[in-house]
Formats: sequence, structure tokens, C-alpha cells
Amino acid sequence: MLLNYSQPLEISNLTTWLDTTLRSSLPEFWVLLIEFVLVAVVLLTAYAVIALILIYAERKITAFFQARFGPNRVGKWGLLQSVADMIKILLKEIIKINRSDRFLFFTAPFFMIVASMGTFGAIAFGKGLHAIDFNIGVLYVTAVSSLGIIGVLLAGWSSNNKYSMIGAMRSGAQFVSYELSAGFALMTIVVLAGTMQFSEMIEGQRYCWNIFNGHISSIIAFVIYLISGHAETNRGPFDLPEAESELTAGYHTEYSGLQFGFFYLAEYLNMFIIASIATTVFLGGYMPIQVHGWDSFNGIMDFIPSYVWFFGKTAVLIFLSLWVRWSFPRLRIDQLLNLEWKYLLPINLVNILVMVILVLTGLTLTDLFPGLF
Repeated sequence: MLLNYSQPLEISNLTTWLDTTLRSSLPEFWVLLIEFVLVAVVLLTAYAVIALILIYAERKITAFFQARFGPNRVGKWGLLQSVADMIKILLKEIIKINRSDRFLFFTAPFFMIVASMGTFGAIAFGKGLHAIDFNIGVLYVTAVSSLGIIGVLLAGWSSNNKYSMIGAMRSGAQFVSYELSAGFALMTIVVLAGTMQFSEMIEGQRYCWNIFNGHISSIIAFVIYLISGHAETNRGPFDLPEAESELTAGYHTEYSGLQFGFFYLAEYLNMFIIASIATTVFLGGYMPIQVHGWDSFNGIMDFIPSYVWFFGKTAVLIFLSLWVRWSFPRLRIDQLLNLEWKYLLPINLVNILVMVILVLTGLTLTDLFPGLF
């Protein structure tokens, strides 16, 4: 079977060809084993590469906001600076902490990595680029991503350091609080889409993204999800768990070398995951811009590979996240919790009821204009 070059340069063409080739010469067991190993290797590689790209991008964007150059020495335009930092972290000594709980201390970083990696594997990066497509995909990513807080709490408690413990307690309160709003915002769109499966949700947004289909209710859910997701990643202005001026580095103060690298890696991947889920649920995922009846325009949009659409939309949301981080001062803990419990959560509860009413009365755009959308 030859690759189809008349179609957009979709990686699904390659995966289909690979699957067909393997099945033509190997038993089912070996085909599945090889494919599972390849998927795992690709996901792990993408996990590390995306983190390195995000670290470099944040440094450059931050430098732009602050009228600086950013990385400009290691490689052309400083492109190899993130790689150099990765090598440095891998070579640094892991310092043993006196009177710490050794087992929990070494276990905590793996909770962070496993939680982010488990969520990362459920994201649809493009057509044919979906490692696993659960029929409860929204519930799955919400549940698995919540495991990361266990690593944070274990890291703070096992370090035998008051700054680490305070950072962990702050992170626990913050994560548990904003997880509610993030979950309700996603459930609002689940009500609109009528499914929790990411592939069906994306297909349902072929001509009208969910952020527009549900009128003002979808827009409110989108804004609340971005705020809550940003808070869950512990990034400014919600960076109380790692407040450098107060807690040194918060819950990972005592970590060094590769262990610190795990926390660092998970932080950036969590930012990517939050943006990816927002892209999938609200902005059509890897679907291009399509207009019903505009066949020529739709053909041009379809020619752009689906993964380009996905990463483009996600990059815009990541830029917005960085913009917010470097534009607002850090909140106090009382302001942070007041924002969630007094404002976001009540608005969310009302908003999901409004969405239920819109769906039951058929006032969504796809119901009002079935021929257009």
C-alpha cells in the first residue's frame, strides 16, 4: 500500500500504512505489541519535545514582554538553550535530605509525571493521532489529571521542610477548589455536545465550534475553564504554592537533579494539556474552519493538515496563558479562594443550568439553523 500524497500530509496515512504492513506479515499478538510500544515511544518523545519547546517559547515571550532578548547564546537564537538545561539537570547530583521520608520523597515526582502522561495520552492531536479514545474521555482526563495533587502533597510532607509543607498545603487548597470550576465548565459543554467522547465531540464541531454553538453560556464556560485551568497549573498570578519570594520553590524546594526535572517537566506539560483540552472541547479540536456550502473554501481549509490546526489553536491559548502570567501580580491566598468560591463556582452552577435549558428548548445554533450548521 502506497502513501496517498493527493490528500493533506496527514500522519494517519502513515499509521494506516504501517498497520496494514504489519498485519500482512505478522500474527495479531505481535502486531498489537509492536504498535503499543511504538505509541508509547512516540508519546514519551512528544512529551519531552513539547516541554522543551514550551520552555524556550516562554523565555522568548517573557523577554519580549519585558523588553529583553531572552536566550541568545546557545545555538542560533538560543534554540539549544532548553536542550543544554535538560542535559545539565540530567547530570546534576540528586541530594539526599536528612530526616525525610525517603520512599515518599522519591515517589512524589512519579505521581506528577504519571498524572500528566496519562492525560497527555488521551488527547486527539489530529486525525489518526489519538492514542486512546474513551467513551468517557472528559471524565477520564478530569480524574487522571487530579492524581497530580497527590504528588504535590507527598513532596511537601516528605521533604521535612516547613516551606515545602506550606507550599503543598496551598497547592492542595488551590487545586481542589479550582478543579470544581474546571469540571463544571467541561460538563457544561458535555451537556451541549451530548457526549463525553473526544472524537464525537470534535466531529460535532465540524461547522460550528462549541464556544459559539451554546451562545453566551459556552463563552462563560470557556472563560471559567481557562481561569481554573491556569490556577491548576500553579502559574502566576496563581503561583502561591511556588512563591519564590516567600517559599523559595514551594513543594519542590528540596528536590534536585532529575527529580526536580520531573516537576519542571510536568508543570509545562500541564499548561499544554489545559490548552489542548480547551482546544478539543471548545474550539473544534483538529477541525479546520468550515462554512456550510462553501465547498471551495472548505477544500482549501481541509488541505491544511489536522495536526497543524490543533497545535495552532493550542499555541494561541498557551500564548494567552503566558500573557496573563506576566501581566498580573500574584494573588493573596484569600483573594485566590474568594475568586473561586464566591464568584466562579456560583456562576458555573447557574451557567450549567442555563445550558441545560438551551439544549432542552432547542435554542443552540445547530438546532435553530440545522441547514447551516
